[in-house]
Amino acid sequence: MTAMKLKIGDRAPEFRTTAISGKYGAGQEVKLSDFRGERVILYFYPKDNTPGCTMQACGLRDAWEELKGSAQIFGVSVDSTGSHQKFIAKFRLPFPLLSDSDKTLVKSYGVWVKKNFLGKKYMGTERTTFVIDPGGRIAKIFRKVKPNEHVDLLRRSIGDENFCEEKSGPERKSRRDRMLKK
Repeated sequence: MTAMKLKIGDRAPEFRTTAISGKYGAGQEVKLSDFRGERVILYFYPKDNTPGCTMQACGLRDAWEELKGSAQIFGVSVDSTGSHQKFIAKFRLPFPLLSDSDKTLVKSYGVWVKKNFLGKKYMGTERTTFVIDPGGRIAKIFRKVKPNEHVDLLRRSIGDENFCEEKSGPERKSRRDRMLKK
């Protein structure tokens, strides 16, 4: 079963999973509905302790003081809680990670996709970030995020409510940028 591709304005799929680190310590169950009335950022990444995912997590760690008050921010991967605990400890990550070892979140958010690396085809997580508004709707989507651009995308999306995007990379332009060219 493949989930429909989520769009801006869609209701964010509800979830229930274990959060590790930050105020959740060694693990505590959280649900999206726990954060109704608050902005939530879910950033999906492929795997703990890989070069791109480490770069993305450490970039967020380094900008944490600036970003932490703007939303409830969670990293999400299919890794186990044990893997998350090691990843958090190794890189001193101050933000919580969600364990999705049963792949419920990646499938419901439509980021469990066919991938191809060096000719090998497999299923994996597409690096995607969802910004969910206080009413529980998808406000912004950043697909195929480049790890070294993630923090700048978050800064722009948090700082500019008109920055509405579904692309990443060189073709990325905000709705405001496109309107200014008209």
